[in-house]
Amino acid sequence: MPQAREPRGDARVKETGVNDDISPHHSYRLAALDQDFILGDSMRGLRFQLEYAKPEEELRRWRIRSTLVVFGSARVRENGPGRQPFIYEQARAFGRLASQRGGALDVSEGGYRDNVIATGGGPGVMEAANRGAYEVAAPSIGFNISLPHEQVPNPYTTPQLTFRFHYFAMRKMHLAMRANALVVFPGGFGTLDELFEILNLQITGKAPPVAVVLFDEAYWRSVVNFQALIDEGMVSAGEVGLIRFADTAEDIWTQLVADGLKRPAR
Repeated sequence: MPQAREPRGDARVKETGVNDDISPHHSYRLAALDQDFILGDSMRGLRFQLEYAKPEEELRRWRIRSTLVVFGSARVRENGPGRQPFIYEQARAFGRLASQRGGALDVSEGGYRDNVIATGGGPGVMEAANRGAYEVAAPSIGFNISLPHEQVPNPYTTPQLTFRFHYFAMRKMHLAMRANALVVFPGGFGTLDELFEILNLQITGKAPPVAVVLFDEAYWRSVVNFQALIDEGMVSAGEVGLIRFADTAEDIWTQLVADGLKRPAR
């Protein structure tokens, strides 16, 4: 058991109020300024809460009421092989036209911005969609994630709306909670994860119904056998019916409007 220490009464303590035996120890640090404490296991819940609160505060400051979430591969390049340039250009075109028509440029009578482009903030399809918004001077959001090989934010997200998360779950929550629609371009495991997460939230009633549009129908039908899922009784035809397909940026917008995309009154 630790032995009680005799209080110090030397001249330095009397003159400065600083006890050299105490001040270096982590127990004396202010809790909010103690990184060892904040980053410890016991504070995981608090860190999770902070990752909700910080972006939420900034999004409210910008009066962003709703978003159009764009998912897709980070590996798509503007000058890449095969269909990559077409995919990139259509994501860019969608970011541009959605920002012009959806309410991101105009603050509504209530003082809100609607249908602001939101992506994972990285390269590829994400960069293209943010770039389209940037080209018409609209704000757009980047919800970045810390990875072992650090993902660098693309240069087209609005700096004040470029966030970084440690927890995938909280990042997904922010992507979903303001979404008026989900637009998914070709992608791999990460894109599939995000797509099925949103679909599952809708099917289970954990999120309100929003339009889900998959770009490049041939790609998606080759990657996911939707009919097999129905035939095997794993999903219903109605659940698959939540999905729409489009093959151009203009088609995406048409599908969103047909599915009742909420837009500010003009």
